[in-house]
Amino acid sequence: MSKNIHVAIVGATGAVGVEMIKTLEKRNFPVGKLTLLASARSVGKTLPFRGSEVAITELKEDSFTGVDIALFSAGSDISKKFAPFAVQAGAVVVDNSSAYRMDPDVPLVVPEINGADIKKNRGIIANPNCTTAITLMALFPLHQEFRVKRIFAASYQAVSGTGAQAIEELRSQVHAVVHGQPIEKSVYPHQIAFNVLPHVDSFLETGYTKEEMKMQNEGRRIMHHPTFKASVTCVRVPVYRAHSVAVNAEFERPVSLKDAREVLGRAPGLEVFDDPSKAEYPLPLYVAEKDDCQVGRLRLDCALDNGLAFWVAGDQLLKGAALNAVQIAELI
Repeated sequence: MSKNIHVAIVGATGAVGVEMIKTLEKRNFPVGKLTLLASARSVGKTLPFRGSEVAITELKEDSFTGVDIALFSAGSDISKKFAPFAVQAGAVVVDNSSAYRMDPDVPLVVPEINGADIKKNRGIIANPNCTTAITLMALFPLHQEFRVKRIFAASYQAVSGTGAQAIEELRSQVHAVVHGQPIEKSVYPHQIAFNVLPHVDSFLETGYTKEEMKMQNEGRRIMHHPTFKASVTCVRVPVYRAHSVAVNAEFERPVSLKDAREVLGRAPGLEVFDDPSKAEYPLPLYVAEKDDCQVGRLRLDCALDNGLAFWVAGDQLLKGAALNAVQIAELI
């Protein structure tokens, strides 16, 4: 692949698409040509890249001629329909949707964990769920040292994980509450401002949501750990950006705080921020727009054998989506 790479972004006007453009520029990715693709209603709009304005073009079956890498972030249906056309045109697809994550022929990749898996790709590489990626940034280094058996976790997920419309809904609801105006809702089934919703994604017959099962199902693939178990409750919170996850992990081998801190301290893409005596611990407000995730509130679990409790936070638009996709593109 040449060093002047033709990159296409599908879903360029969405929250993740915009972050992909910014991340390509910030990381000085060798873009020779950038094609921005979206629906017909976005045609005519432009987005900034390296000091110029790049026009949006309509996504069509023949949009990928000459494209080397196509970054998809427009939902599963779009990925299922158009990713094969991109591959047929000779592009490698990095897909941010759930369309291909559980396909055994498609690598599911977090570069710091299983970057070597991209060698197995047949034209498509999947980006994991944002909450899964952020959690595994802290869990996987511990797994390497102590071998994780299972986790119990609760997520605190920002509205930007739902998309640009959800960000605007939270903003408008906050404004309405502050000014004593009626609340309008369309993205979420309940008011999200000054509230929390134990409901992310659709419910399954088991009572878990699809989002909650992604941690176990995707974690097994990414960590190459088929017996990994995860019981998760995913919660939407009135935070604009960055997810947080409270994790209680049980390991096969004895865990010490000293060893855990050392392991996490040398993990790539992760910062240990943990001094409760100074009220220092990861906060979504402060990890927003940062590439690295943060882990803190480390303590031996008082209810699990060989257990460790911790709190991890990361920007889900970056490590949970756009940054992870660009890192995969860098490996390609």
